[in-house]
Amino acid sequence: MKIHKHLVSEIVTALDEVFEQGFYADKVIQRHLKANTRWGARDRRFFAESVYEIVRWERLLSHMADDNDLWKVWGAYWIRQGNELPDWEELEGLNPAEVIAREKNVSSFAIAQSIPDWMHARGQQELGDDWKDAMRALNKPAEVFLRTNTLKTTPDELIKTLEEAGINATKVSPDLPNALRLVERKNVFITEPFKKGLFEVQDAASQMVAPLLGVEPGHRVIDACAGAGGKSLHLASMMKNKGKIISLDIHEWKLQELKVRARRDGVDVIETRLIDSNKVIKRLYDTADRLLLDVPCSGMGVLRRNPDSKWKLSNEEIDRLHGLQYEILTGYCKMTKKGGQMVYATCSLFPSENEKQIEKFMSEHGSDWTLLKQIHVRPDKEGYDGFYAALLQRNN
Repeated sequence: MKIHKHLVSEIVTALDEVFEQGFYADKVIQRHLKANTRWGARDRRFFAESVYEIVRWERLLSHMADDNDLWKVWGAYWIRQGNELPDWEELEGLNPAEVIAREKNVSSFAIAQSIPDWMHARGQQELGDDWKDAMRALNKPAEVFLRTNTLKTTPDELIKTLEEAGINATKVSPDLPNALRLVERKNVFITEPFKKGLFEVQDAASQMVAPLLGVEPGHRVIDACAGAGGKSLHLASMMKNKGKIISLDIHEWKLQELKVRARRDGVDVIETRLIDSNKVIKRLYDTADRLLLDVPCSGMGVLRRNPDSKWKLSNEEIDRLHGLQYEILTGYCKMTKKGGQMVYATCSLFPSENEKQIEKFMSEHGSDWTLLKQIHVRPDKEGYDGFYAALLQRNN
């Protein structure tokens, strides 16, 4: 494959922004694609895939190149793809045979799977023998899943509509009746079906969370860590756009994005509220038939989608999140009515963020709550993102 140096130079610049300047990979990629409107589809795909994959494998590639220089790291990536190295001065001293040999002789799991040593140690401590299989699965690129917006269409109709737009999608499983999987990765955000609000992009594991709440039309539901509202929108479709959903978050811009998505999806039962003080929560005590707490977490279950987060995460940050998660769980649970139900969810694989938090909660508040169900989803088992959710009922 012929490669243009200016394109590689752009990739190296983007990598510098991720690793040296601390920007998020998806935002860096978006910015570069916007700035290079002349690139064709092939170059755009090559740029985005290269940046993501080098971010994913950076530690292994640095080891293969025996150098942290980002041009050399790109060179190791290019060789690993089975390509011939271009004759560029930035790649001088890089010997393809030695690069390949260094990959073959890696003995460290952390280097081979391109993760920090602390993460490997923590993963083993948290998951034991399951850790290595989970981590290998987290290094495979994620598939694209869609959730049918049943307020506007059905999964069968959506499959036909997408086909007319040049996109092939198939049903996932009877357990997830409204989930579709793309046969081939494509940019669905520019299609007419997306602009008409016929679907949302949402991983299959994430689509398992809202149904746990067993919502019905007319329910009053609170989504307390709503973010940009993927699960709020899912709940609205399950409630047939009847009832009330109060979507809370500490970030105004995320709630603004939710409003845009709700309009596109034809949803008008969602009311957004910014959590700018504790009073916002206290005013809602004992008001929710159903409460969703999709709490901030390490994101260890979604590393496939956010590979740069493993370089930004730390043990200290996870410990901080433990405190925040428990604070949200114990402080926000009071918004549930007596007899109402609550789901606590994370996109983490680590028991310390999941069932251990629920065990602690039940040991302290078990007289007021009943644990009804827990689900664990793992990328190496179901093939979806890593997710955890617990369903609890308030007794008194």
